Amino acid sequence: MTYKKINNSFNREFWEHKYENNKTGWDIGFVSTPIKKYINQLNYKELRILIPGGGNSYEAEYLLNKGFKNINVLDIVAQPLNNIHTRIPEFPKNNLIHQNFFEHNNTYDLIIEQTFFCALTPELRKNYVDKMYDLLSIKGKLVGLLFDFDLTEEGPPFGGNLIEYIQLFYAKFEIKVFEKCYNSIKQRQGRELFFIFEKK
Repeated sequence: MTYKKINNSFNREFWEHKYENNKTGWDIGFVSTPIKKYINQLNYKELRILIPGGGNSYEAEYLLNKGFKNINVLDIVAQPLNNIHTRIPEFPKNNLIHQNFFEHNNTYDLIIEQTFFCALTPELRKNYVDKMYDLLSIKGKLVGLLFDFDLTEEGPPFGGNLIEYIQLFYAKFEIKVFEKCYNSIKQRQGRELFFIFEKK
C-alpha cells in the first residue's frame, strides 16, 4: 500500500524499529476515555481534523464511526497507516498521510494530541507549537492530553508539568481548558493533563 508521502527524515528509523519489534507500549488498543468524551460533544461533522503521530489511531476510527467526514491521520511510519487501511478499508486512502509532521502543510479546524508531543525530544517543543499554530485555521483548536510527570533526559515518553506547558503555549494559544485529567485510563491515572487550546 502506498500513501501520499514526502521525504521523511525525523526519527523514521527509530519508530519503524518500534513497530517492527512490537514495542508499542503507547498503543492502548482503543480510543482513550478523555478523547472519546471530547469527541462525543462535537456536533459539526464537517470539521477538518488532523491526528498527527497518529499510529494505529483508534481516535480516527471512532470519529469515522461518529459520522465525521474529513479525518486525517499523519505518521512518519507507514506500518500503522497500513494497519488502519486493513482495519478500516472504508477510511479514505488519501487521508492516511505518510510524512514528517514538520513538513506537513494544510489547514485544520481541530488537531487531536494523543502521545505525539511526548514522543518528541524536548528541544523540538517550540517547533511543535509553531507548527500547530500554522496548521490550525483561525480559532482552530488543539485538544488532547499531555503527560504530567517530571521531564527526564531519557525517553520517549518525555514528561513535563502544567506550568512548563503554559509557558510554552500561551503566546500563540488561548488556554480554554487545562487541568488534571479525571478520567484517564487506569494505567495513566494521575499522570495526564487534559487541554483545549485555541489559536489566537
